[in-house]
Amino acid sequence: MTERGDGVEGMPDPVTKQLTTLRVNGETHTVAAEPHHTLLEVLREELGLTGTKHGCELGECGACTVLVDGVPLLSCLTLPAQVRGMEVTTVEGLADGPRLHPLQTAFAEEGAAQCGYCTPGMLMAAKALLDANPQPTLEDMQQAIAGNLCRCTGYTAIYEAIAKAASGGGAGAQPLRRTGAGRASASHT
Repeated sequence: MTERGDGVEGMPDPVTKQLTTLRVNGETHTVAAEPHHTLLEVLREELGLTGTKHGCELGECGACTVLVDGVPLLSCLTLPAQVRGMEVTTVEGLADGPRLHPLQTAFAEEGAAQCGYCTPGMLMAAKALLDANPQPTLEDMQQAIAGNLCRCTGYTAIYEAIAKAASGGGAGAQPLRRTGAGRASASHT
């Protein structure tokens, strides 16, 4: 508690929330949020978009990745004021109504989501990649998701899911792994 402008010691600070208008998943929202709250906090707590995950909150894990004007951005390190006038896309914005985005379908079909905690951030990084490069190489995929950590999958299923989505859903997708002793490797860089 600090001293208020009216001289009353011990009273709580006055309200400090500020109105911010954001464009998220194609819709305009005006929210009242503390100026120090991150975009991650505003998305989750003010807009109820909980697909974007709290992870390390240090910008090291990628669980909070969203797209801002199509570019991956760590929402835990971004203030809402920094994205005013820009289009923010969260994982909730990938699907077209009840129809999943091809990346979401491929992640499910390829087992790329194990515990699922990293999946929203991975999907957003992968979408930015495919939007910029519809036919990425394995190296392109590795570089695109290098800022997203996964402790469950070993990344091969994630690369396969991205390749499957890039190929249009399966036809022509080349597997990155083989069964048995001849297992191909796809290390995460």
